[in-house]
Amino acid sequence: MEEEREVESMEQEFRTGPRRSRRERREEKKHPVLKVLLIILVLIIALAISAVLWYNTSLSGTGEENEYVSIEIQMGSGANTIANVLKENDLIKNVLAFKIYVKLNDVSSFQAGKYELTKNMSVPEIVETLQTGKVFKEGKNITFVEGKTFANVAKTIADNTNNTEEDVYSLLENEEYINSLIEKYWFLTDEIKDENIYYPLEGYLFPNTYSFEDENVTVEEIFETLLDQTEKVLDEYKEDIENSRYTVHQLLTIASIIENEAIFDKDRKDISSVIYNRLNANMSIGSDVTTYYAFKIDLGSRDLYKSEINKYNPYNTRGPNMNGKLPVGPISNVSKTSIEAAIFPNETDYLFFVADASGNVYFTKTVQEHDQKVNELKANNAWAQFEN
Repeated sequence: MEEEREVESMEQEFRTGPRRSRRERREEKKHPVLKVLLIILVLIIALAISAVLWYNTSLSGTGEENEYVSIEIQMGSGANTIANVLKENDLIKNVLAFKIYVKLNDVSSFQAGKYELTKNMSVPEIVETLQTGKVFKEGKNITFVEGKTFANVAKTIADNTNNTEEDVYSLLENEEYINSLIEKYWFLTDEIKDENIYYPLEGYLFPNTYSFEDENVTVEEIFETLLDQTEKVLDEYKEDIENSRYTVHQLLTIASIIENEAIFDKDRKDISSVIYNRLNANMSIGSDVTTYYAFKIDLGSRDLYKSEINKYNPYNTRGPNMNGKLPVGPISNVSKTSIEAAIFPNETDYLFFVADASGNVYFTKTVQEHDQKVNELKANNAWAQFEN
């Protein structure tokens, strides 16, 4: 009988597996609960991380620093009203994020008035501006366009203020004033005092739209307002500039060539690579835009003459005695994207580039490939031509 029970027990074990203790069965029942709790915990953590990322992203600016927007905050406006005004003017990404920031930072009041804000301002910057009451005064807005020369800067100042172009040029000739600027700004050095340089501040006046009180603004105030902005831009790259084998003056010179050679941002770092590759190979940069500047010809107004191309000038990189050399100084004011391209060029083997009539740039490694591309563009009527 006992043998039969033993056999029966073995058959049962064979069918269902070894018997489990009560403790094992209790532990097994716990496992599904632990798994559910673990999944819930992971989901909570994921949601928390997503919320933080969403919040931080929502606090960043919506556009570029030169995109100005004027708004008016009415007396007694609260966070809800202000959030809607900012959203309607595309100055914030999310109304809820703005209100959360105001709540978390215990912001209790805003100053009424008219403000001029830029789309690159973050929510904290906007809130600080609206709290401190830095009201925008309806004065004189002046726009300095990127890629333009100092001659254009002087004309813009004369056209928009009570200063003359002569006032602008005269200030540049004041050595004491130039020295004071060199002392004030870390990025200005004695390199700008080279006797071959046409205008000491060429390339250093950051292009943007600036607001001044009225037409009586002085040239000194205009210069230093633009230089202050240049400092803000260059401060971001100060360590990279200090670690570069090139001086800030040389980097701005490279940036100014890029500014005038490139139409599309996507080409800037490749154009930068060509400049560096040619310098490293002890070749002349061979850039037409430097020749235009050297002989004070409006860029693109006509084709260059051979006599101009072949004449020595410390700005003319197509002329003689310019192998492995940069122009003596910048040839225009520059944008942030061109500055960045000058500091961080792409790594390529390109030594040549040419643009078609639409501004598309084609890069090549050999003179044969370059000549072939030029002939191809001419054959397809895509070659840029100017009337003499």
